[in-house]
Amino acid sequence: MGIPQSRYSRITEKHPREICLLRAFPCAWGKCSFCDYIEDNGRDGKAMVALNREVLGQVTGEFGVLEVINSGSFFELPKQTQEDVCGVIEDRGIGRLFCESHWMYRRHVAGMRRQMRVPVVFKIGVETFDYDFRQRVLNKNAGFREPQEVAEYFDSPCLMVGVRGQTKAMIAHDIDCLKRYFRLGTVNVYNNNTTPIRRDDGLVQWFMEEYRWLFDDPAVEVLYEITDFGVG
Repeated sequence: MGIPQSRYSRITEKHPREICLLRAFPCAWGKCSFCDYIEDNGRDGKAMVALNREVLGQVTGEFGVLEVINSGSFFELPKQTQEDVCGVIEDRGIGRLFCESHWMYRRHVAGMRRQMRVPVVFKIGVETFDYDFRQRVLNKNAGFREPQEVAEYFDSPCLMVGVRGQTKAMIAHDIDCLKRYFRLGTVNVYNNNTTPIRRDDGLVQWFMEEYRWLFDDPAVEVLYEITDFGVG
């Protein structure tokens, strides 16, 4: 995977917001079997802080909502960048922040909510609520068994559909859990990358027909391409 060229964008449809793709230290887990998105990280903290300030400098506050993403968890951003996000929230009149975290940081989420001083929508890459597929095939290192455990810490699960080995029943269960236990969610249609995990085109076609209604659901964002948010 190449290094992303576009790091700032505006989402104008569901939940209008500005979105920034920042650089962070390496993902603390970094072993998900489907992920090759770990190239966009680094170890030079000063360089990352400088780049992230350039990206955050594009935020205007026009929607009053900001999303910050990186190739890992929000907690892996340099501490200075986390403080810079706080500054942008204050300076640009941001009233709501979206960010993402791995399950391993769940006990840090409450503290970060307090630090940001505005309502935070914490996303989490669940991928699937099927324990065996998530842990043994996708190697997520996220050992929860029930969706209620996730909802205790996080606001918005990110699901992945169309992976070879998934079943229609698994996807149906995942969508049901999303709608039953969470106010918001994201569904990512899997695209082949440099990992051995492959896309099931037949399953994707079924999902796009069976769950077409999700595209009109104001609580769910469906990403057919990984760059659908305009960054990457």
